[in-house]
Amino acid sequence: MVTNKNIELTKEGVDKLNVEYRELIDIERPKIYEALQNARGMGDLSENADYDAARDRQAEVEGRIKEIESILANAKIVDVKKNDKSISIGKTITVSFVKSGLKKVFQLVSSQESDALTDSKKIKVSNVSPVGAALLGHKVGDVVTIDNVANPYDVEIVDVKVTQ
Repeated sequence: MVTNKNIELTKEGVDKLNVEYRELIDIERPKIYEALQNARGMGDLSENADYDAARDRQAEVEGRIKEIESILANAKIVDVKKNDKSISIGKTITVSFVKSGLKKVFQLVSSQESDALTDSKKIKVSNVSPVGAALLGHKVGDVVTIDNVANPYDVEIVDVKVTQ
């Protein structure tokens, strides 16, 4: 559940939430309303799987609408300073794993925007994740230990860019 404190988001994150919100309001709600009307037209609602499914979807959509409204009401768009070379929310970071030399590129975002597992082309890592929290404030050339409970590892910061 979202609280009433400021939630730091990138401009891209706010835009994405606004698009999702409009889709839920303008597309999903009418679809659900139609599905409920059709299910009601079938008669007895006590054993109507279509009606139950539509009600479940309605609850899911209405919950997400309320969540987005709360997030946007408390959103603070982060001010990414182009001349500041330290790592902060909204910047794209390239790191090199010290042991293997493997490089990874990701954008540091708030926990509301992270999606590290959903889009392999543009990984978004939360500022409160072990990686994000460890890198905050560091600069190019710094070697940082990521405190992974099972297996801590070191990364070298290779590049920091503004992504907005």
